[in-house]
Amino acid sequence: MPGSDNDLARLRIALTTFFALDGFIFAGWVVRIPAIKEQTNASASELGLALLGVSAGAVVTMILTGRLCRRFGSHPVTVLCGVLLSLSVALPPLTHSVAALGAVLLVFGAAYGGINVAFNSAAVDLVAALRRPVMPSFHAAFSLGGMIGAGLGGLVAGSLSPTRHLLGLTFIGLAVTGVAGRTLLRYEAPVPPGGGQVQERAPRRLNARTRTLVTVFGLIALCTAYGEGALADWGALHLEQDLDAHPGVAAAGYSCFALAMTIGRLSGTTLLERLGRTRTVVAGGALAAGGMLLGSLAPSVWATLIGFAVTGLGLANIFPVAIERAGALAGPSGVATASTLGYGGLLLGPPAIGFMADWFSLPIALTSVAALAAVAALIGVTTRHTAER
Repeated sequence: MPGSDNDLARLRIALTTFFALDGFIFAGWVVRIPAIKEQTNASASELGLALLGVSAGAVVTMILTGRLCRRFGSHPVTVLCGVLLSLSVALPPLTHSVAALGAVLLVFGAAYGGINVAFNSAAVDLVAALRRPVMPSFHAAFSLGGMIGAGLGGLVAGSLSPTRHLLGLTFIGLAVTGVAGRTLLRYEAPVPPGGGQVQERAPRRLNARTRTLVTVFGLIALCTAYGEGALADWGALHLEQDLDAHPGVAAAGYSCFALAMTIGRLSGTTLLERLGRTRTVVAGGALAAGGMLLGSLAPSVWATLIGFAVTGLGLANIFPVAIERAGALAGPSGVATASTLGYGGLLLGPPAIGFMADWFSLPIALTSVAALAAVAALIGVTTRHTAER
């Protein structure tokens, strides 16, 4: 069990590495989806059904992982899921039918959902031991890993087949897991000042008030993840279709959002120390709501890009705060519940925007991101007595 500042620093580095690895591997898979679609001769609708395997595997596994973390500890479960994630990312290019692709994506999604619950649970313990709100820094590492994975994938897409590229990710993932995992397996979860691990302090049978609060924090995570999913799938189309932007400029729309979110998370600890959790959530939700209204309704490309960037800054720290508070209240099961709801928002966003775009228009549909960001801010106000310190 870590007892010194140096031990806690080593744990923080190891956990940060796992967050970055998760983003790196997932982004590496995403950029090869077009090639996998061609390889399996999948139609757009068939590919959509196969991709649901990632979502289904993740959601089903998240609750189970919370129980595994309670029983075996979050550190061993993180390492195990890191191995499974690294191995499973090599499976999609080995398939030649939609059914086979959907099956292997169930495995990949299970590993992805499992590691997200496990390392967030470990991070909650470490945040409590450090007595500093460093949760956003872990999620910044995930964002940075994703940007590097997507960039590298774009560079090698023309020279490496999906099989070689994703197998390379497997070797990288196993190597990183082997190095960073040694640190996690060396230590148990740290004990916060005052005694008792977060997992041990959280009761096994949660009372109704705690369950309600965990659900509320999960809804805050959902509101944030909804915006991430919506902008990832529809931001470029809005710029190109509604504002006649050049395809290259349109592609930069999500990059502006992702870069701003990464910057916001890198500065998140300082922001939380100065403003506290409630003000950070409320201000972030309000900023994101304003930014997305600009991004969805502005008549010019550059104003829209600015709006996307402001939205990324606003949403940056809401999800990490929500997951951290849920974990502090209920341990790994709280992280699992909040993560499941948050991931549900990531899944809900793209199809919801699509339906609303058919009913109304895409710009109007994108204002729902602003609406949910405002809801997150409102929830932050109503839960201010539990969100602070």
